[in-house]
Amino acid sequence: MPGAIQSIERAAAVLRLLGSTDRPLGLNELAAALDLPRPTAHGIVRTLRDVGFVDQDAFSARYRLGSALQELGRGGWDRHDLRARAMNWADSLAGSTGLAVHLGVASRGAVRLVHHVFRPDGTPQRIRTGEEQPLHATALGKCLLAFAPVATPPARDLDLQPWTGRTCVSVTALEAQLALARRRGWASDTGEYESGTGGAAAPLRASGGIVVGAIGVVGPVEDLYGLGGELRPWLAEQLVAAAREISAALMVSP
Repeated sequence: MPGAIQSIERAAAVLRLLGSTDRPLGLNELAAALDLPRPTAHGIVRTLRDVGFVDQDAFSARYRLGSALQELGRGGWDRHDLRARAMNWADSLAGSTGLAVHLGVASRGAVRLVHHVFRPDGTPQRIRTGEEQPLHATALGKCLLAFAPVATPPARDLDLQPWTGRTCVSVTALEAQLALARRRGWASDTGEYESGTGGAAAPLRASGGIVVGAIGVVGPVEDLYGLGGELRPWLAEQLVAAAREISAALMVSP
């Protein structure tokens, strides 16, 4: 059998050492306590800092355990923090597209909306934050199925309920849609959850590239999709650009 991976063992030792004290430790202290060359210790703590497992004080340059470790116990990003990181870009996306914007995360076999920006046209709308919507019939849900397969059930285990006449109720067809979403970088909904209302959604990635949520635009199908059933190119560009900017913010340690 292959042996242990030394770099992982050393990283685990750094985390255990930082967790064993209630004060931040300097690089020299870490290196000495673990009997590591200073450059090796620095490389380890720098990487752990970059992924959020270690925090570094801006003034003393000392290290302590990072807040990202708490995400492991919570099963992912805190929804309030995710919303806070995405809010400005979601507002901007709604303003530039004239569409509603939803932010969603995987939740018990569904997609849970954690943020909703109204369409900026003044029409009557109701807040959707907190709603749970089906994975197979919404752009947000299909985006999470395509890009976050560990956090969501496999297509064969879903209840493919027909919400409208356009809902995908075949496992084979749904898997084909998910494969297409992965190729183009975003998922679609052409009136599959609510008749006449469509959407498109792109994944949000945190440190290491893990998908922690999705952002989507929602509005009348004809406003999103042309006669050929293709998402209008300018909308796809703005959606993907917003997702990219939010992801960049998520990759920065809190």
